[in-house]
Amino acid sequence: MDTNRREFLKGTFWMGAAAFAAGCAMDKIALGPQGGPMMTYADKPMKKVRVGVIGLGRGEGAVRRMAQIPNTYVTAICDLNEARINKQLKWFDQMKIARPKVYTGGPEEWKKLVDSDEVDLVYNATPWLLHAPIGLYAMRAGKHVAIEVPAALTEDECYELVETSEKTRRHCMQLENCCYGEIELLSLNLCRKGLLGEIVHGECAYIHDLRSYCYDKFDEEKGGGGYWDYWRLKYNAKHGGNQYQTHGLGPVCQYMNINRGDQFDFLVSVDSKQESFERYAKAKFGADSWQAKTKVKMGDMNTSIIKTKLGRTIMLQHNVSNPRPYNRINLISGTKGILQDYPYRCTFAKNEIDGCHNYSPEFAEKVRKEHMHPLWKKCGKLAAKVGGHGGMDFLMDLRLSYCLQNGLPLDMNVYDLASWCVIGELSEKSSDNRGRSIDIPDFTNGAWKTAAPLGIVDVDIEKLGIKDDAIKAHKDAMNV
Repeated sequence: MDTNRREFLKGTFWMGAAAFAAGCAMDKIALGPQGGPMMTYADKPMKKVRVGVIGLGRGEGAVRRMAQIPNTYVTAICDLNEARINKQLKWFDQMKIARPKVYTGGPEEWKKLVDSDEVDLVYNATPWLLHAPIGLYAMRAGKHVAIEVPAALTEDECYELVETSEKTRRHCMQLENCCYGEIELLSLNLCRKGLLGEIVHGECAYIHDLRSYCYDKFDEEKGGGGYWDYWRLKYNAKHGGNQYQTHGLGPVCQYMNINRGDQFDFLVSVDSKQESFERYAKAKFGADSWQAKTKVKMGDMNTSIIKTKLGRTIMLQHNVSNPRPYNRINLISGTKGILQDYPYRCTFAKNEIDGCHNYSPEFAEKVRKEHMHPLWKKCGKLAAKVGGHGGMDFLMDLRLSYCLQNGLPLDMNVYDLASWCVIGELSEKSSDNRGRSIDIPDFTNGAWKTAAPLGIVDVDIEKLGIKDDAIKAHKDAMNV
């Protein structure tokens, strides 16, 4: 069924509704030399990476991080809000960096940025509904694209992004910063070293009380506050299931080699009832307010179970409704041990006969120091200085630019994007149907069976020419 769908999309791709939605004329399509799979694709090295950032809410940090990476230049910025534009221009002046070209004033100004000859990489940090349309338009204009999470909202969008990336030979990467967190990279290193044994189960989540962000009004004069035009609340009102799955899921997929030796098979998903959003709105704004009268489909808690082709399981949760501390769980369990975060702890058995009955803080700290991922060991202090969710944002951007500059495959490709994002729509379909089992598509078209796992990646700081004393901190990253 998956192959038939891919063939159908290939046959109708350039005439489809996606092209119309993306606003892309036929003469703007920029095909690569031959087209082909993107699993290990590496474009020719780029001496300069010229970045255009669209969306200066979450994209504010991206501007300030990217502009400080050697041979990486933010040449264009785009946002509807003038306050956000002016804030960025002031920062460029303070840093004595050349100002980027500004695109603002209308809802389709982003297309002018994408079409610019001064942009190689489009950094898409807009609201969710614009993620796939901008990504499609950018690749068809011959640009690489990096898209904030979730990069796609439907199965059709996932297929369209995959097909477009293959057709145009343009990178399409999801900006999953949590894959670069210190404990996530430690977990990956432990899995690669086999210290947890054969991996059998993972648990992950996005648990973050976002009620105030969803209901607060966006401040036009300051360019901050809640979400612009209440876009996230509106999405919550229409959709159930797991709407924001990739922060927890992405790292666990890398531990388990999803798309690179293993593959999702099927899922089941259930929603709890909705209580906290509607109670919050009534208590804060009054029973007669439009907020209180807005019915929200999203349950307080969604729990999904994913089974892989090799028989592993993943428990995935989503809760942005309840007054709970932030948590991504980040648990990975094997035949010889376990690691779990929030708080971080781990324990290993000496062999596959002995048990593990207690956690030791001293042992966990020893493991953290001895098995720290090389990328974090080399760049962690620098990343923490720059900031962005503890430094993981900077490491993500650093690796992205480094790979483009050196002609390397990206750490996360379009198949990862599609596999992680499709869980959103499928979890909603399952939860709407009493937890019915739903098959998960294979966007790699079988390539997962022979693809090599993601290696232990690194950055040559000396080759890149990055200097600690030239890097300035940026502590204003939006919530992860």
